[in-house]
Amino acid sequence: MKFLSAAFCLTLLPCAVLGQDLVLRDGYVRSTNPRSGAAFMVIENQGQAACTLSAAASEAAQRVELHGNREEGGMMRMVKMDPVAIPAGGRHELVRGGEHLMLMGLNHPLAEGEEVDLVLDFGTCGKVGARLPVRNGR
Repeated sequence: MKFLSAAFCLTLLPCAVLGQDLVLRDGYVRSTNPRSGAAFMVIENQGQAACTLSAAASEAAQRVELHGNREEGGMMRMVKMDPVAIPAGGRHELVRGGEHLMLMGLNHPLAEGEEVDLVLDFGTCGKVGARLPVRNGR
């Protein structure tokens, strides 16, 4: 996968994309097994139009999906979620125990302190790249 330098931010500093101000804050990746991990962050839409997180990708994993938890039969289960709309002036949190980006089929186990590159696809609002630290201890 090639990253477009205009759309790829190497840290979680504010990123302006195609006229939309999408800001990623407090992001990190956690992995407790060698096959999968999860990314968490706060996404702020400081633009004038709604943006929808429709997909994500990373060279660290075979696929990345938006996941959440849902109660089924009295038990909490992790399920693939639909795209998430973030209204103009709004924010959305991807958090442990809630919605998150699931990294599946990791190419190698993620070690504490390593960094993982992600590209979040917001459809017509463009793509935002981030480099997130791995924090397995939290």
